[in-house]
Amino acid sequence: MACAMRSIRVSAKSVLNGAAGILQIRGLTVGYRTPQGAVSAVDGVDLDIAAGECLGIVGESGSGKTQLLMSILGLLPPQAQLGGSIRYRGTELLHLRARALNRIRAARIAMIFQDPMTSLNPYLRVLGQLSEVARLHCGLSRKDAEARALSMIEAVHIGEPARRAHQYPHELSGGMRQRIMIAMALMAEPEIILADEPTTALDVTVQAQVLSLLQEVRERTGAALVLVTHDLGVVAQLADRIGVMRAGRIVELGASEDVFLRPSHPYTRSLLDTLPRL
Repeated sequence: MACAMRSIRVSAKSVLNGAAGILQIRGLTVGYRTPQGAVSAVDGVDLDIAAGECLGIVGESGSGKTQLLMSILGLLPPQAQLGGSIRYRGTELLHLRARALNRIRAARIAMIFQDPMTSLNPYLRVLGQLSEVARLHCGLSRKDAEARALSMIEAVHIGEPARRAHQYPHELSGGMRQRIMIAMALMAEPEIILADEPTTALDVTVQAQVLSLLQEVRERTGAALVLVTHDLGVVAQLADRIGVMRAGRIVELGASEDVFLRPSHPYTRSLLDTLPRL
């Protein structure tokens, strides 16, 4: 895959008016067997993700949001029982062999995890972790991969990129670590970025900066963004569409304006009622 930086601006309106989906999820189920009996984490989810759109998925903790994202990339534990279909550009991802799935991970569909401290390798410097992605998925030489890594650190607005590149994750602030995760997700220019609660552990100021960066990345690269969060304020800033998830099901799905101003499901209305009012 060519890993040259793209510059594509995508109209949210055109996405909502029928742009073809590049990822289709049909009847997705995720279950587990426990000593107390069968547990359903995701229960019959249908979703289409269009090129360039931002889809926000909201719901309280335990509603199945993270399980949904993990199932797309095949990152669930071996005991997970999956059903239904997840197709990326016609390729069925469920039960795809590991080697074939690895060609899609990071290169076509990338993930920004909730906690960068548990996602970044504490024993490797930032430069090594970023350049490894470029070497694996872009086929770059070590020198070119390191040059690309430095350019990506600069692209996510981290000052002194050369110095930060040679630091370990624990030497960076929480906001910087999350920016490094975003840079890593962008290294191979994926078409879809999955973001799992990317601002949860950050203070309000840094949270705003990260959200602004995600919006900038989406506009600059044309990547679709699937943003999972329990914070309605976060999706209000970024999402073209919102899916409301409860007990493993999507109970409401629509344009952001419709969901916020004209919610149709009682659970959505109860979530909106929890928002503070001036």
